[in-house]
Formats: sequence, C-alpha cells, structure tokens
Amino acid sequence: MADKSPGLLPSLWSDNPFADLRKEMDQALESFFGKNKLLSASAGEAFLAPSIDVVEKDDQIVLTAELPGISEDAIDIAIQNGVLSLKGEKKMEKKDDKDNYHVVERRYGSFQRSMRLPPSVDEAAVAAKFDKGVLTITMPKKPGTAPAERKIAIEK
Repeated sequence: MADKSPGLLPSLWSDNPFADLRKEMDQALESFFGKNKLLSASAGEAFLAPSIDVVEKDDQIVLTAELPGISEDAIDIAIQNGVLSLKGEKKMEKKDDKDNYHVVERRYGSFQRSMRLPPSVDEAAVAAKFDKGVLTITMPKKPGTAPAERKIAIEK
C-alpha cells in the first residue's frame, strides 16, 4: 500500500479540481527545485502574477490587467526605454495576531509585469484607468503607423 501524504491529496475545502492539481504541481516543483526566493514577496506570501490581456486595434493597443483586492495607490505604471512596467503589491489584511486562519488560498505579495512597446505606440499619450479591480492601459498609436496590407503571391 502506497503512503499517501496529506500534502498530495486534493483539498476537502476546494470545489475546483484544477486548483488542487495546480497546488499539487506547485508542491512537487518546490520539493524538487526548492522554494524559490525570487518568487516570494516575503515569508508566507506567494508570488502574485496578475492576468493580463493585450489587444491591438487599428489606432491603439489596450492592456487590461485583473488586480482584485489591490488599491489604486498600490499600483505603479511607468515607461522607460520603450518598456511599459506595471508594479504593485497586494498586502494581507491581518486584523489581529490572534486570528486563527484555517485556509488561505488568496495570493498576496509584490508583482511586476513588463512589456516592450512597439515603435508605433505614442508613449506620451499612454493613459490608464482603474475600475472595480481592473486596470486598463490605453496606448494610442502614432498617426500614420498603421501597418499597410501587402498581398503575397503564391508561387507555382
């Protein structure tokens, strides 16, 4: 009979089997490679990587990032040398040292995402808005930089 470690069994608290699988994979990778100090903000805090979408339109590029639970003043957006950087931190709201947590699945910590901007972006016109935990960064393109369509002939 194989030894079933409690750390490798699906959580009884989860309704999402994929979340359990991800935790198991994280535990397996940590046990093989060791706990990566670069991926943690501080002891007990997990790496936080916000999900982003980047959509290119004819006249602009729009980046949307999900940042639930993060306040607007905890977000820093900068452009330097053609690279857009998004930084922030989600802090755990610990009310009392006597709190006895049984399950902590939400992620806390610092994050940074960077994206090289194409030369067609007008860096001086980049704007951002934050609403209901969603950050939207609008990056207008310089006038006249829309890619021209070129027909490609099929050789016979």
